[in-house]
Amino acid sequence: MRRRKLFAAVLAVAATVGLAACGSNDDPNVLKVGTEGTYSPYSYQDNGQLTGYDVEVIKAVGDKIGRKVEFVQTPWDAIFAGLESKRFDLVANQVTINPEREQKYSLSQPYTTSEGVIITKTGNTAIKTLADLSGKTCAQSTTSNWSKVASGAGCKVEGVEGFVQAIQLLKTGRVDASVNDSLAVADYTTKNGQGDVQVAGKTGETSKMAFAARKDSQALTDQINKALDELRADGTLARISEKYFGYDVSK
Repeated sequence: MRRRKLFAAVLAVAATVGLAACGSNDDPNVLKVGTEGTYSPYSYQDNGQLTGYDVEVIKAVGDKIGRKVEFVQTPWDAIFAGLESKRFDLVANQVTINPEREQKYSLSQPYTTSEGVIITKTGNTAIKTLADLSGKTCAQSTTSNWSKVASGAGCKVEGVEGFVQAIQLLKTGRVDASVNDSLAVADYTTKNGQGDVQVAGKTGETSKMAFAARKDSQALTDQINKALDELRADGTLARISEKYFGYDVSK
């Protein structure tokens, strides 16, 4: 009998601890956000602090909806798995809006608009258009929209964790090209100079980026959209945009 009572007491304590743990992860005042932390100028480390365009925009959104933002740094190729497994509530990492993602996730209104460019090693004159990528090798994050653009042009995709690694492979000549966002490339060349890489051409595509939540989180997406409307109206989005890009990319 004593053993049964002791066992029951242990179960009760375990259940109490489990409930407390669950409660600490479900704080309605906290918005957990997945982001790379390695994708300048959107989400990156500066003197040990996470910063960037996406980081500042989602913090401003958090202020508007009354929730403290906590970031969970996650590699891009694992970021949607993290969202689906509820490690965080939202992805803030230049998620390109496309039909597949619209069907699978609850996407906010766009907060960035940019165009795609083709990057090669400086001096490469063989690649100028998407058609020139056929039969070549491109360094891409395999789950990114730009990876699909590259592979759709006939380029063999060499998987990388992010933009910085793609640049490194280009510099060493291990790949022929990379397709990416014009704003990220412009930020890189502004900070590092043209150096060993160049913008060889444009993809001819304009992309719009959004925050991504799970399909069952439409109420959160509605709050974010309302906050973005207010941040656009009061000039906050333009101010953050001009800080990082010199002009308003939020339109």
